[in-house]
Amino acid sequence: MAKLVFGLNQSLDGYVDHQEFAPGPALFRHFIEQVRGLTGSVYGRRMYEVMRVWDEDHSEWTPELRDFAMAWRSQPKWVVSRSLKSVGPNATLVADDVEALISGLKARLAGEIEVGGPDLARSLTNLGLVDEYRLYFHPVVLGRGKPFFAGPRPPLRLVASDLIGEDAIRLTYVPA
Repeated sequence: MAKLVFGLNQSLDGYVDHQEFAPGPALFRHFIEQVRGLTGSVYGRRMYEVMRVWDEDHSEWTPELRDFAMAWRSQPKWVVSRSLKSVGPNATLVADDVEALISGLKARLAGEIEVGGPDLARSLTNLGLVDEYRLYFHPVVLGRGKPFFAGPRPPLRLVASDLIGEDAIRLTYVPA
């Protein structure tokens, strides 16, 4: 049975914004390895559109960026959207019955399925489908933006804390 995991970088005050801060080299290497090990990812429309940058090569990319792109491209993706008409390579568009899709994926697959985006994570949390939350804190205060928890925080129990690189701390929680 697969485990559904929601994890994102966030500021100390709880906001996620990929344009305001980025992972350092050690954390980025961690993310490359994590993506390589995923069974797949489920994205909402907005997060999928952000991640589509990895579908094409860019000449200015470093070897690490190319490694991440290759890992991301190789995994299956399910994109939850009623407005998109098509999705890129190795992706399946899902317009209806997200609960049945996720429940079916969790039942028939093994490993970890990543949830991409706070709004989708909120919906899946409300359905009781998220098995683990990974909060990657950075020493940045934004004071505004999209919060990690797009709705009320569910009751959680801390199961791990890890320093990754020099300045990121991952806190891992499961539903209480």
